[in-house]
Amino acid sequence: MTILDKIIAHKRQEVSERQSLVPAKRLEQSLYMDAQPLSLSHYLLRDDLSGIIAEFKRKSPSKGFINPHAPVERTTLGYMQAGASALSILTDTEFFGGKNEDLTTARRYNFCPILRKDFVIDEYQILEAKSIGADAVLLIAAALMPEEVLQLGRFAKSLGLEVLLEIHSAEELENTLHPDAVTLVGVNNRNLHDFSVRLDTSGELAQRIPAAYVKVTESGLSSAAEIEALRAVGYRGFLIGETFMRHSRPEKACAALVQQLRTTEAFTLI
Repeated sequence: MTILDKIIAHKRQEVSERQSLVPAKRLEQSLYMDAQPLSLSHYLLRDDLSGIIAEFKRKSPSKGFINPHAPVERTTLGYMQAGASALSILTDTEFFGGKNEDLTTARRYNFCPILRKDFVIDEYQILEAKSIGADAVLLIAAALMPEEVLQLGRFAKSLGLEVLLEIHSAEELENTLHPDAVTLVGVNNRNLHDFSVRLDTSGELAQRIPAAYVKVTESGLSSAAEIEALRAVGYRGFLIGETFMRHSRPEKACAALVQQLRTTEAFTLI
């Protein structure tokens, strides 16, 4: 059994338990259910921002705890003030040390789009994402059947949430990409079966993603040069987590990278 298999097996049990504890009707009573979500794709396409989706995560299955004590409010607000276009908040507890309250806290302090980063397998989790203040959800092609991506994506869109479809191969892209379900396509440079990282994955898949979708590259990014190289082949979103979170002050690491981008000829802050 791969790490991804273990995560999905645990997630099915977790979702079942959460549904019994907090029924969907209760989620629908959240104040955020009537709020108009911010557009992640719009923010990534803005020329006055960096395109960085700055991620808050305490640990990972492959590396254990990365930064267990970073405060959500200071870190996420610092990310936004540094020039990040959006936030990504890990809400999985068992494998990533996150919780729903992390996202709600980030929502309280920030006015940029927030992606709920989790392993979504059920419509309940999408309703939950809206109820805690998320603007977008992640659907992982490797964890879902093509028909599940379509069903979950359509449900997310019915709630006003944008969908970031995460892929790792041309086959996943071909089998799961659907205009009714997906707004953004994220290429994860990390193999979710063995957690190895290969940046060339994004470069190889760039031209296969139709122009109608906002392209996002995920995992393994650490320098302005890497971001600019991927921007040159069409990427507008750059999801970065560990590079920031392994520092004692993640928001300062984000600010330093944004400053590097601002000094390059390819990126001009307006």
